[in-house]
Amino acid sequence: MVEANILRSRLDTRSEEYVNNLQEMQALWDLVAAELEKVPTVGGQRYVDRHRRRGKMLVRERVEALVDRNSPLLELSPLAGWGTQDPIGVGVFAGIGIVEGVECAITGSDMTYRGGAGNPTTWDKQKRFFEIVKENRLPLILLNESAGADLPRQADLFIHGGENFRDLTQLSKLGIPTICVAFGPNTAGGAYIPGMSDYTVFVKERGTAYLGGPPLVKMAINEIVDEETLGGADMHARTSGLADYLALDEMDGLRIARQIISHLNWKKLGPGPTQPADEPLYDSADLLGCAMANVRIPFDIKEIHARILDGSRFEEFKPLYGEKLVCGWGSICGFPIGILANNGILFSEEASKGAQFIQLCNKRNIPLLFMHNITGFMVGSEAERGGIIRNGAKLINAVSNSTVPHLNLMVGASYGAGNYGMAGKSYNPRFIFTWPNHRVAVMGPEALAGVMDIIARNAAAGRGEQVDEGKLSEKRSALEAQIETESTALYSTGRLWDDGIIHPADTRTVLGIALSTCHSNEVIGATEYGVWRH
Repeated sequence: MVEANILRSRLDTRSEEYVNNLQEMQALWDLVAAELEKVPTVGGQRYVDRHRRRGKMLVRERVEALVDRNSPLLELSPLAGWGTQDPIGVGVFAGIGIVEGVECAITGSDMTYRGGAGNPTTWDKQKRFFEIVKENRLPLILLNESAGADLPRQADLFIHGGENFRDLTQLSKLGIPTICVAFGPNTAGGAYIPGMSDYTVFVKERGTAYLGGPPLVKMAINEIVDEETLGGADMHARTSGLADYLALDEMDGLRIARQIISHLNWKKLGPGPTQPADEPLYDSADLLGCAMANVRIPFDIKEIHARILDGSRFEEFKPLYGEKLVCGWGSICGFPIGILANNGILFSEEASKGAQFIQLCNKRNIPLLFMHNITGFMVGSEAERGGIIRNGAKLINAVSNSTVPHLNLMVGASYGAGNYGMAGKSYNPRFIFTWPNHRVAVMGPEALAGVMDIIARNAAAGRGEQVDEGKLSEKRSALEAQIETESTALYSTGRLWDDGIIHPADTRTVLGIALSTCHSNEVIGATEYGVWRH
């Protein structure tokens, strides 16, 4: 790119405003980090110790031993279940790592929590993970050791649990390899996983698989049988044929999994990086203080661009038109990317500009990054006469029908239809990552509570009644507090509205991994969008 396209930062990292905001952002990240630290031992130290005494590795130790040394590893949805009755992480690891030079999706149950039994949120996390595997065409490695379903909660998980088995078998149909390593007991639903995988590895004298364990067999048909005879690794390797490989121990099982990956002759379908992958001109550490902890306070979104794009190069599209939506091209880790980023509310001009830009990127087969810092579309009589509905619909039409990979980065608020116009969760982006200050809701807490206050007053007036100001104020405060809680990054990630909260300084690395993952599949833009209202 020409010199004019190199971004020049105006961020003063020594200013009082930056320093104060940095402290607030650090406090928000510290809350997230404290929750992340709990995940590896969510089952309790007692059960972790017992697992190790049995000579078994923890699920994350298995993952670390599986992936290539000194290669990047991106864990997905590590805080799924936060704020619910389910444990954070919901007893399962899911992530993307490099195995024998191949980008692979890796998942495994945490046996230290309820024997690896799945709860409703576990199923939801696995479903989202399988979506990522399918859309991005990633070989899948399942490090399996599970007691199946958490039976007392069967009513909440039985139907949806079947979807995961369906999704797993569909991967094979699409030519996406699935490799299962059975490290321990695999009961009921857990037993179906090796049965539905392309390749199976059983660890000798450890790995088992049976639809019903010895207690159920005794109850159902009055047969007394031990685990090894019923569904042990040796039996499945020699008699049933379920085991394709018999591993001597856990490390041998991981070695065999790596061996299988090396023999796949796997090729990525995307074009891969085509631009120089030089580092940005500005320090990524500054990113923690770039966005405002208080999402109501504006900031220059291009300060983030300058710290994540290769060489801080950015070719801006229509810089003088619809200035509240910054659109343009750059690259991250050598992968070309089109960026739509909010610098305020969406007007008609921004919506029309965004729709055109999305079309251009689809014509050029360039993935899109949506950087959310948006309170919604403009309202009011002037906006309506100016065609905000028509132009907003145009943007959503473009977003809905675009076929290049979409990545979401939540760096501020993402309220109302603004979330939709920026290809939010409802629009099936390939990945969604959030910063700790992120807020997502129909609208901000004060605005929502204010709307409900007006509705209550109008309803009372319609009945000819006087409002009780004390009760109305109490209700308004309670509603504001509720929405404030329900719009936080932790609340969002706990309910799988995103794929994880990341530290802002890690943004370039995370997006680079995500883009590389997207290029495992074809990158092909749309040519049809339906009817436009011009």
